Amino acid sequence: MNNKDISNLRIHYDKSALSEEQATLSPFTLFELWFNEAKEGGIREPNAMVLSTVSDNKPHARVVLLKGASEAGFEFFTNYNSNKGKQLSQNPFASLTFFYDLLEKQVRIEGQVQKLNHEASDAYFHSRPRGSQIGAWVSDQSQTIPSAAFLNEKLEAYEKKFESQEIIPRPPHWGGFLLVPDSIEFWQGRPNRLHDRLLYTRSGQNWILERLSP
Repeated sequence: MNNKDISNLRIHYDKSALSEEQATLSPFTLFELWFNEAKEGGIREPNAMVLSTVSDNKPHARVVLLKGASEAGFEFFTNYNSNKGKQLSQNPFASLTFFYDLLEKQVRIEGQVQKLNHEASDAYFHSRPRGSQIGAWVSDQSQTIPSAAFLNEKLEAYEKKFESQEIIPRPPHWGGFLLVPDSIEFWQGRPNRLHDRLLYTRSGQNWILERLSP
């Protein structure tokens, strides 16, 4: 790999700007506006986000999918016994990052994470395709397996187990998390790398809005 080729990769950001006047009183309203813009602007998976966790003083990051957003927070689902599930149990603080390259926008969200209740996890689980429901039983997420064939054999076994059941029960090790934000930063790419950065920080029931230097 040629480092010079990498260092010469540059994009001139000039699609939009973000002013305090454009910002809404609620960061959730602004997030919804940007999310809808991403859906309509050619972003293939606007709900794809980088979930960053920390355990044993080491950072970990991976892409997961947002499955719900409201003023309560941001929802995602996973295997509780996965690496990220264990890390969140050990340290229930995390961050989410959305990057919409075609729009030259980024959103960074930080806060505390808590498990969703059983009813919310059940509701989402049963909204998934049947194959995905069975897959949640098949995968011991993050665990070492001997081969892809091993996974296929487990899939066949669970398909047979549930073939006569119209409703597949949710695995007890699978469910949702809610990240309750204490800060949300909106980044808009600008010329000469003088990007717009507006930071919302929670203060009780209110949000403080500040501009950050790029």
